[in-house]
Amino acid sequence: MPTLKIHNPHAGSVIDEIPADDAASVADKAAAARAAQPAWASLPMADRLACITRFRAAVVAQLETLAITMTRETGKPISLSRNELNGLLPRLDFFVEQAEGAVRDEHVFDGGGMHEQISHAPLGAVVNISAWNYPWFVGCNVIVPALLTGNAVLYKPSEHAALTGLAITRLLHESGVPANIMQCVVGGGAVGAALLEQRIDGLFFTGSHATGQRIAAALATRLVKVQLELGGKDPMYVRADVDVRAAAESLADGAMYNTGQGCCSVERIYVHEAVHDAFVAHFVQTVKAMKAGDPMDAGTYIGALTREPQIAVLQAQVDDAVAKGAQVLCGGQRGPGPGWGFDPTVVTGCNHTMELMREESFGPIVGIQKVASDEEAVALMNDTRYGLTAGVYTKDESAARALLAQLNAGTVYWNCCDRVSPRLPWSGVGDSGIGLTLSTYGIQTFTRPKAWHLRQPG
Repeated sequence: MPTLKIHNPHAGSVIDEIPADDAASVADKAAAARAAQPAWASLPMADRLACITRFRAAVVAQLETLAITMTRETGKPISLSRNELNGLLPRLDFFVEQAEGAVRDEHVFDGGGMHEQISHAPLGAVVNISAWNYPWFVGCNVIVPALLTGNAVLYKPSEHAALTGLAITRLLHESGVPANIMQCVVGGGAVGAALLEQRIDGLFFTGSHATGQRIAAALATRLVKVQLELGGKDPMYVRADVDVRAAAESLADGAMYNTGQGCCSVERIYVHEAVHDAFVAHFVQTVKAMKAGDPMDAGTYIGALTREPQIAVLQAQVDDAVAKGAQVLCGGQRGPGPGWGFDPTVVTGCNHTMELMREESFGPIVGIQKVASDEEAVALMNDTRYGLTAGVYTKDESAARALLAQLNAGTVYWNCCDRVSPRLPWSGVGDSGIGLTLSTYGIQTFTRPKAWHLRQPG
């Protein structure tokens, strides 16, 4: 039987080895999910809502154990693991409150003996290949609305968060979701590839741009619905009129939260020359005060990188920037100890010849570039193949709105960053992906609109 080794990123060691899937078991699970889906879809919405309500209660009851599991296998600081689980609760509430209305039949015309309406049918059996950096958020953004709208789910958690994925699956089963409707598939890339070979009705992926491209290519000829939530190189602009300290503290948190391992983490900052030096001083001071260390310590803010190979990626970006004239004001190297740490890093004197300002970092590192005007800032912010989030810090709301309207991003921020709301759609532009989750649109994305033309006999 194949197995999967589970690593502790802080210790850099194997902590468990669990049974994994292979091509045969993936095929069996996919067939069982497809066979079971019609009965699940035929249940009243109230029954499916009750399952998710019980699931929410189970998360609350077991929150500390779930947080410890997530921290052990991802290196996320325990306080942030608790934050993620507590932050999941209002998302679940939103889905429960909005699901029925989002897929209610729409009666759009009635006249001349003709009635027109729109219904929302479930896609069928859908695959969710999920991410490790926010396994509860990212997984449940797909799993919960997919189940509520009557789909069966083949869920592959990241191999770096498999224990958490199994916990999500267990709690859903204990809450009344049938085992064949919610199937967890465990393994690495080969298992993900096996999932793509199955007869499926939708593929929902969160991860790297490179993997997203391979998935899209693999499914293109089969005309399967594909939704890809990919990376970002999220920019922020600090105008001359800001409260410099407040902006620096907010953006430092946006860059370093979750050890910088977030698709909407702040990765590049453009600062007006009038406040540049003061901003950088406050920013570096804030970053240096962040405690790095054991993720199980409640006071730790910077944990381990979940994937060891990312250390080399970060180091290469630092070395490239320095070679091209940038200055490292703090960090810039692998952290101490046996684990997979990287010191919180601030680099100034940056420009767009540097990989640090162009390619996703996904770690506790940020580049800062001085600009002379709003126009220069907007041009640089849009000089990217990504388009996930972008934002502006300023006291002037009208200026902020005018600038945000020019930014090519799925989400824009004024005086905030690294923020997600269940009420707003989460989507990207360009290489940041296609499709969306969250909001009522993110519930409807798991359905197929069906048009009804009904003529009365006369």
